[in-house]
Amino acid sequence: MDWLLCIAIAVFASACGIFIDNYISGQYFKCHEANAQKSFYWFPFILIGIISVIIGILAFGDVNLAEIPIWTLILFMISGACTSIAGIFYYKALEVSESTDYGIFAQLSPVFYLILGMIFLNQEINTHQFIAFIIIFAAPILILLTTKKRSRHLRMRAVFYTILDILIDTSGAIMFVKFSNADINFAVQIGFVFIGKGIGNLIIMLANPKWRKRYRYVVKSSNRKVYLPLFGSLLASLFNTYARNIALVLAPSVAIASAITDSTRPILIFFLGLLFTLLWPKFGREKMSKKVILVHLIATVLVVVGICLIQCD
Repeated sequence: MDWLLCIAIAVFASACGIFIDNYISGQYFKCHEANAQKSFYWFPFILIGIISVIIGILAFGDVNLAEIPIWTLILFMISGACTSIAGIFYYKALEVSESTDYGIFAQLSPVFYLILGMIFLNQEINTHQFIAFIIIFAAPILILLTTKKRSRHLRMRAVFYTILDILIDTSGAIMFVKFSNADINFAVQIGFVFIGKGIGNLIIMLANPKWRKRYRYVVKSSNRKVYLPLFGSLLASLFNTYARNIALVLAPSVAIASAITDSTRPILIFFLGLLFTLLWPKFGREKMSKKVILVHLIATVLVVVGICLIQCD
């Protein structure tokens, strides 16, 4: 599968997932302890991971788990666990910001991919791409500078949480690419990533009884209606994880793949935010003032310019 097609799938799934998660956080958790929904995800991810490993073994018939170094499998699971840990700050960011804001702030991830790719994967960057990253930095800075002083501290918190989210998530993705083995089919590799993601969520929930209590309360008070959007978010996460990891492995460099992925995502989020807010305000939940739309539009234009420069040789 072409890596650009994988990026398109990952971007769409990720954008939809962000809106679903923001909806769950605001509608059911009232923007309070949104991390409690991790109580739902640990079991499905472990189950899906096991199924993926079994399919990889049966469908391809070229994998003997006993011959795979145990540390390789553990590192794949740690890669998945990084996503679970990053999710703590992801939900924190959604509690204090909107979907479109998160999409803009998450553009900083190519910078982390660049730095970590240079350190661990010996990948390089050209002058055009370096300039592109500077332009990418300008978009979230623009959002912050145009925010009213009384609410700027919330945006700053959102930026802080988003940086922690993408730094940890990027580390896990780099680890996956670093130890990806051509002798182990992709279904088995990604299966252990999902198992690690499920185990990570389980450990986080066992360590925080307050979140478990909050989750049980939300499920009970919503008459289990919260399960439907949770399943939707799970499905979006599966498509995003599979497509993104395939793109990272097939792309010329993880920095380029990440830059295109995380720079096109806010464009889609921006237009979906407008559409959802007009047609389904509870789901979109975006501010529709002329200033906000103009600022986000300018930020989106900066993203497009950055994308063009990133792909220059």
